[in-house]
Amino acid sequence: MSSKVSRTHTPVDPADANVMDLFRMDGMVAVVTGAGRGIGRGIALAFADAGATVVLTARREHELDEVAERVAERGQKSMKVVADITAPDTIPTIVERAMNELGSIDTWVSNAGTSDYPGNFAFEEFPEWHWDNQIALNLRPHFVASRACATVMKPGSTLIGISSIASIKPAVNFAAYGAAKSGMNSLALTLATELGPKGIRSNCISPGTVPTEATKTVGHVTDAQLEATAVRIPIRRLGTPSDCGAAAVWLASPAGSWITGQNIVVSGGA
Repeated sequence: MSSKVSRTHTPVDPADANVMDLFRMDGMVAVVTGAGRGIGRGIALAFADAGATVVLTARREHELDEVAERVAERGQKSMKVVADITAPDTIPTIVERAMNELGSIDTWVSNAGTSDYPGNFAFEEFPEWHWDNQIALNLRPHFVASRACATVMKPGSTLIGISSIASIKPAVNFAAYGAAKSGMNSLALTLATELGPKGIRSNCISPGTVPTEATKTVGHVTDAQLEATAVRIPIRRLGTPSDCGAAAVWLASPAGSWITGQNIVVSGGA
């Protein structure tokens, strides 16, 4: 699709609007990486529910097709980009296409991450190649995307990194993942300070235990372990992609227009 959308970035005074209207994203363009499944899918659908046009990117076309169908059912438009977010040309291509075909990027969500390697390593056995791969997948793309977006985003836009509670506690056997996500948190703080004068906000969301395909294929977490985890969470349940989507809408919409430099932990109190 090639029809451009338009949006003004004038701050909304809550005194002049119904507070629920502040959570609308009508006329906004939101990019979500890793949008084909799991948390990325939940965020993309939440943005569509709030009225945004969503740019969906992931490596698996059939998964993006399904999400695009769900977005259309919600009455919103989407644009699909099938690509590997770690490839050199992917992010520039997404930014260029979004600007040329949709007219703006109001929100960028760096969600693609976790690991392609089905296993974990004790620190003394941690291979350098896996360390490098984890940084390349979980941290570098947010840096590249933020730098590219900073040149085209208008005041009122926002950058959101999907971090993890592994960034704020020991990431036993997942040292590189935890370090990469901690780096994302630090980068978000720096971007909030440096890009704030341009009216660009920067935040992170750190989900707790949200069962996804990667939970079992990468983390080797069993159903029994998930059940045991749930009872230790103060809210007494595991998280869902919709929980993360709701937090993302808050940060991306006018409702979050004075929120920047924050790491929002979405973990049920864990």
